[in-house]
Amino acid sequence: MSITMQSGPVHQPDQTRGSLAARSFVLGYGVLAYLVFFVTFLYAIGFVSQLIVPKTIDSGVAASPLRALVVNLALMSLFAVQHSGMARQGFKRLFANFASPALERSTYVLLASLSLVLLFWQWQPITAVVWQIETPALAYAAVAVHFLGWLVVLYSTFLISHFELFGLTQVVTHFAGRLAEPMKFKTPGLYRLIRHPIYLGFIIAFWSAPVMTVGHLLFAAVTTAYIFVGIWLEERDLVAQFGEEYRRYRQKVAMMLPGLF
Repeated sequence: MSITMQSGPVHQPDQTRGSLAARSFVLGYGVLAYLVFFVTFLYAIGFVSQLIVPKTIDSGVAASPLRALVVNLALMSLFAVQHSGMARQGFKRLFANFASPALERSTYVLLASLSLVLLFWQWQPITAVVWQIETPALAYAAVAVHFLGWLVVLYSTFLISHFELFGLTQVVTHFAGRLAEPMKFKTPGLYRLIRHPIYLGFIIAFWSAPVMTVGHLLFAAVTTAYIFVGIWLEERDLVAQFGEEYRRYRQKVAMMLPGLF
């Protein structure tokens, strides 16, 4: 998904948007997709942090390590294919041939959320411990850093228009019969320091754990690898869309850690 682009509505009437019933359907679909995302995001925090939710990354009936490895890799691969495939410009153009473009982002968000729900449901724990922080103060510090990572993720989405990123802006604009402004390249807040604060937040959240099991380590390692693949794909699209403007930004601003990479 693009994390440095922002669009907004302009007050132009659009007679091609369809009837009130059709526009209401698009709006309701978008709101439903956002609610599914929001609940899934909250569950993801509990799943990784092992708090409150009924099924976590280390809970459930443990299968054989080999079976767990195969199942978990398949679940993460399914999410990766859906998440990256539907984010590409080719899919977006194809989608526009069959449905309103206003539904594209909401559909992406909904299917990504459902693939995560499947992952949470079918995840197989591998509970052998890789490391455990015994010192209480350090363990609490690791938990605090973990939640700081999730905060960075959420904060960064609002820097670049949270409701557009998750499809609500598009369906509300469509319902009002207005056209969206052309995409603009913006680098607010943290984006002046690093190009991908959302991804950095996820990496912090996934790796900062007072107890790291083999299953948790597998999840963190595979998702981190996928993040770097996703960055490569996303930046290729951003260069194609914004050209020299994005190339200059990429030269000046670090990918994840200022002064390092």
